[in-house]
Formats: sequence, C-alpha cells, structure tokens
Amino acid sequence: KAIHKLVEEYAPDQIELALSEEDVYKINAKGKKIAMIGVENAYPLANDLSNIKKFYDLGARYISLSHNGHSQFSDSNTGEEDGIWLHDGLSDKGKQAVTEMNRLGIMIDVSHPSKEAIRQMIEISEAPVIASHSSARNLCNHSRNLDDEQLDWIKQNGGVVQTVAYAGYLRDDISPDLVTVIDLVDHIDYMVEKIGIDHVGISSDFDGGGGIQGWSDASETFNVTKELLERGYTKGEISKIWGGNLLRVLTEVEKIAKNIQASN
Repeated sequence: KAIHKLVEEYAPDQIELALSEEDVYKINAKGKKIAMIGVENAYPLANDLSNIKKFYDLGARYISLSHNGHSQFSDSNTGEEDGIWLHDGLSDKGKQAVTEMNRLGIMIDVSHPSKEAIRQMIEISEAPVIASHSSARNLCNHSRNLDDEQLDWIKQNGGVVQTVAYAGYLRDDISPDLVTVIDLVDHIDYMVEKIGIDHVGISSDFDGGGGIQGWSDASETFNVTKELLERGYTKGEISKIWGGNLLRVLTEVEKIAKNIQASN
C-alpha cells in the first residue's frame, strides 16, 4: 500500500509501478523512475494460499518463501548455522505455493531459502526462478551465496542470479569496509564464466545493508558500469546484466502462467 501511495498520490509525475517487462520500457521512455514490488518473505501469507493472488493483484511479481529464518513454507539458509531444519527443504504448503506462483505468474526468488529448498523449488517449478540478491559461494563462503551446483541448477532452469553489493557476501577474507566495486564485478565475471551472460544480474540491496566502496548509493551506480566496460563487456551484455535478464525471466514466467491458466 505504501508503494501504491507513492506512485498514485505522492509522486505520480516521477515514478510509476511496473507489472511487466513492457511496462518497464514504457515508463522508462517517459523519463520516470520505475517501481516494482517483491515480497522477501512469504511468512505473512499465513497458511492461506489464496493470499498469493492478493499479493499478485497488489502488484507483487516475485516472492521469496523464506527469509532469515524458517517459514511455514520453506527452510532458510540460516539453518546451516545450527543444523536445525523444519521441513528438509519445502513443506507441503511450500510445494503448493510454488505451483500457485507458477499459475499466477509470480517469479520464485531463491535467495534466502536453504540449498535443499532451492533444489525442490527448481524441481517443481515449470518456470525459471531468480536469486534476487546472492553471490558466488566459491568466492565467498557464506550460506546466502550459491555454490557451483546451485548456479548450474539455475542455468539449467533458465533463471537468473543477481550478485549483490553486500560486503559480507563478496569477500570473507578482508574487513567489510575494504570491499569495492572490483570485488562485486569479480563475482559477475565468475558467474558469467560458469553459467553464461544470460543468467547473471546485479542487485544493490541498499535497504538491507548493501553498499560497498565505489557503490555506496544510487549516485555511484555508474562506477559499476565503468568497471564492466573496462573488463570488456559490451553495451548489450551490460544491458542484460543491469535488468534485461531479470525482465526476460519475468516475461517467461508470465507466458507460462497464461499457458497453465489456459489448460485448466
């Protein structure tokens, strides 16, 4: 509701809500900022799967089934710390939620769930998934990051992994205040080499503790693009990384939802 107030009452001349890839390009052509809605924890859905449609109708286009702790739907990556798991992946409700998100056209975000939960989501889902803000575990050993096996699952699924400007997920060998844009783009390089340019993106996570040397706020965003250019990425490749891949997944998820709805 706060986002709807922002785009409808407070600043309708400056920002609009996008529900699709087409909306994004239309709003950008008007010179306005683009708002999109994601739900980072499905816990508020309670045990009522019909709430997923309510979130969709309000404009949500991605949902993560857990966050920093297990939910009624899914185990979280945080279970790695104590070895305590609620569901050994997804609960029955979680499996039903994946199917319902496919049916409605909501992207499934695998950034916070456990490895086994991610495996089950990808196994069940008829549509590509996203990791909205996760980096490469082989470069930084944190449970929020994705190992090579998980990266390959997402490649095979047709999804996208967005490396994140969160210092603790980029380097585990230096002080967080020393992490820079170079470290962020090292993760992009690694993932592009492992799974291909069509499956890699970028996230800032500024409202969740993100921000690194050279990209501490939106005004410094060009520094990331500059580093990508210096490493030889083309304009088209950079466009894919800066949102093109995510929008491709959104469109594919929508198409699959229409097919599911038409066949029911």
